Amino acid sequence: MSLDIYVPRDERFGHLKMSDFLLNGLKAIVQIVKPELEALCSEDGNEFDSFDDALKLYDGGVKLPRGPTLDNLWKDIPLDIINLIFHTDGERILKYPLPEVIKESRTAWRTDEEFAREMLAGLNPVVISILQEFPPRSKLDAKVYGNQDSSISEEHLRHQLNGLTVAEAIKTNKLFILDHHDTIMPYLRRINDNTTSKAYATRTILYLQNDDTLKPLAIELSLPHPDGDQFGAINKVYTPPPADHKEGSLEEIIWQLAKAYVAVNDSGYHELISHFLHTHAVIEPFVIATNRQLSVVHPIFKLLHPHFRDTMNINALGRQVLINGGGLMEFTLYPAKYCMEFSSSLYKHWNFTEQALPQDLKKRGMAVPDPVSKHGLRLLIKDYPYAVDGLDIWSAIRNWVANYTSLYYKTDDAIRSDVELQTWWKELVEVGHADKRDEPWWPKMRNRDELIESCTTVIWIASALHAATNFGQYTYAGYMPNRPTISRRFMPEEGTLEFEEMRENPDRVFLRTITARLQTLLGISLIELLSTHSSDEFYLGQRDTAGWTAELEAEAAFERFGKALTEVEERIVERNGEENLRNRYGAVKIPYTLLFPTSEVGRTGKGIPNSITI
Repeated sequence: MSLDIYVPRDERFGHLKMSDFLLNGLKAIVQIVKPELEALCSEDGNEFDSFDDALKLYDGGVKLPRGPTLDNLWKDIPLDIINLIFHTDGERILKYPLPEVIKESRTAWRTDEEFAREMLAGLNPVVISILQEFPPRSKLDAKVYGNQDSSISEEHLRHQLNGLTVAEAIKTNKLFILDHHDTIMPYLRRINDNTTSKAYATRTILYLQNDDTLKPLAIELSLPHPDGDQFGAINKVYTPPPADHKEGSLEEIIWQLAKAYVAVNDSGYHELISHFLHTHAVIEPFVIATNRQLSVVHPIFKLLHPHFRDTMNINALGRQVLINGGGLMEFTLYPAKYCMEFSSSLYKHWNFTEQALPQDLKKRGMAVPDPVSKHGLRLLIKDYPYAVDGLDIWSAIRNWVANYTSLYYKTDDAIRSDVELQTWWKELVEVGHADKRDEPWWPKMRNRDELIESCTTVIWIASALHAATNFGQYTYAGYMPNRPTISRRFMPEEGTLEFEEMRENPDRVFLRTITARLQTLLGISLIELLSTHSSDEFYLGQRDTAGWTAELEAEAAFERFGKALTEVEERIVERNGEENLRNRYGAVKIPYTLLFPTSEVGRTGKGIPNSITI
């Protein structure tokens, strides 16, 4: 597996620390960690036998075997990179730092409160939506996939709604859904038949409580009909154990497994769609078109260029070792060899304008227009950390873009008559995103509002959206039971040997259902690297060159942008100190800082870099 790649010279890593960090870090994982872990798991077994066994990764580490070929590879990696990955002075011991999700409590991650909270403040807070119809209906073509509508009924929910009917709960915006059904079902038969994964399509219904926390009410696990797709789905619905259940009861065990299948789907969607497709992939055509069609002195080039730094280079590396056939993503995520086909198919539903945060929140029904509310939106869950902090960041970016562009475009005619700008936008739409060129939602770039909104959206995707979905990876997924990426067994059915095994040793069954030892070790080695800020990072509100403009008014507008971001930081600190905002820290006691603009070097769980650099 070669790391030799081509990107244009001015897009290559030009700063030694970053290139060493990425190139050598990936090389160490691909060429040293993966083969040695394969050898280790072949000798010692590929399973965790208990949660205590899994915790040894952080308490004592994993000693790797030695071999002459690997000894030579080891010598090729700089010592600082070996120390970064192995946390030892050259010893072959994989010892991982304790992930924050289990620092305060080794069991809080298992609670329903934390399971639901991470949909608002975890790695993937961009999928949950308001429940608008009940039971949930599928949008898949019934001629191809049969009846894919949900089997969740009022009977499943009515004892958990504090006296409300389902209709009343929907009317009062109390019900939400994490829907991983329609996206997964078209691939599910092939995944389960042709890979080692045993996955479900899932729907999760949640209830908004008076303290603004969410309570999961029901999880539906769905499989394709054994006689063919045209016969629809086979659904089974699971509900939480009763409040007076005994700890370790069979109901609790089954519920924990149901939540794990949801987490597997959410992990795959996060990596392949929310993170890769909706940030890394969709931004690259903007990088190319900007460099091809806008001169370096063009005001829009100066505005956007900092937000493209290193993106082509990191994407090229990703295509070489992460998303390639047989690469690390296929090895560690449940779609396996269907990862890129799955991601590509969902690009068909991508809409640039809906990646603007306000539009995204409205589309998912998480916010409604309200002229008297801050930012002109009223959140249906007030304590929605990603949205609350994100709207502050979005507003700061938009004000900066509006102030800056107003210096150069006094009228809409100035937009229409700018040949470079029009050529740039035409290439972006018709060549860069050619598959979407005929979509009616593309801005026409005929007025100042379209320019401001488009540039704000580009900056948001490249900076804040990527930060929100990337830099918390080790925090939450560094402990694999909390965010498993693969399911290897179906839910045990009563009357089977697997069901009896679950009754006798539930932890062992749980661990042998989710990600195996080898994929766990490799996966957390990778996400620790990807969750780390380098020493030469530039954050939102910073520039890598002092003389980026000769315009004093532009400099003044940028300084105001920096001050606005400092104020956002102060508000985030204040919110994280308010005990009534339970979604900001949860049962695991992790404050929400993924949209805190600046950061120190290392794995901090905060900081918004200007661009997608990792």
